Amino acid sequence: MARDYYEILGVGRDSSAEEIQQAYRRLARRYHPDVNSDPAAEERFKEIGEAYHVLSDPKTRARYDRFGPDFRRIPEDYEERVAAGAGGGWVGGGPARPRGVRVEPGFGTDFGARAGGAGFEDIFGDIFGARGAAGPIPGADQEAELELTVEEAYRGGRRRVTLAGPDGPRSYQVTIPAGVVDGQRIRLAGQGGRSAGGGQPGDLYLRARIAPHPRYRPDGRDIHVTLPVTPWEAALGATVPVITPGGEVKVHVPAGSSSGRRLRLRGEGLPNPAGRPGDLYAEVSVAVPARLTDRERALFQELAAVSTFDPRRGSRG
Repeated sequence: MARDYYEILGVGRDSSAEEIQQAYRRLARRYHPDVNSDPAAEERFKEIGEAYHVLSDPKTRARYDRFGPDFRRIPEDYEERVAAGAGGGWVGGGPARPRGVRVEPGFGTDFGARAGGAGFEDIFGDIFGARGAAGPIPGADQEAELELTVEEAYRGGRRRVTLAGPDGPRSYQVTIPAGVVDGQRIRLAGQGGRSAGGGQPGDLYLRARIAPHPRYRPDGRDIHVTLPVTPWEAALGATVPVITPGGEVKVHVPAGSSSGRRLRLRGEGLPNPAGRPGDLYAEVSVAVPARLTDRERALFQELAAVSTFDPRRGSRG
């Protein structure tokens, strides 16, 4: 059985979005492979990221709360289909059922959840009329998550993806568009649920999830980075390099820049095939040497003796 996402984040099912975000940030800092050398930390970090991606989206969270770990295998519009076929008539000795829909086991966790002794496939097969329905029955659309690094999302390309299916693992050659954003769906036509009676197979949708990154913080098509600068660069101004997903670029740090100042690099965010690309925001972070040479210490002491600047008062003198 798949672990419960609420359990992974250590929150209750009635937790607010803010509480879920706080739990994710706390755990992500604790288990990030860059700060945790435990061999199991990387897998735990991925598990935390997957749980947050599901529970941070209100729509996805609602589906997870209703269907559990197998929520991705249930068509998103199944309620509308049930409503459209409800009421009136009897089929095979039971209530009338909407025709033309079949739910297939999809991808991800084992399709083994049970309710009253019957599997989800049996339950929804009865609801949707997959048994005893006349005419072609199209396959259901299916969805799986595709985790990408920020660099992969930036440049796009082709990638082979292997997913667990009802008949064993299946591999797909996926074209990832340059500039894909978190939550964007990539459609693989005809690769979803199998049809019956000559109907069209469903489509497979891969929903992109941008994995947490030690340097980049995507926000839509914009990307945020921390820009470390020396005290003298911040005070005097300087042109310094910034590493972006597209390579190194130069940015001018204005004189008198304090930590927290944001510098905007237009067009250096994620590409946009349909319009203007995102921007990259470099946030200044003034860094001081951990150890000072004798000469550096003397210069800082001299500066301290002659300067009247008091940052706690926001002014001189």
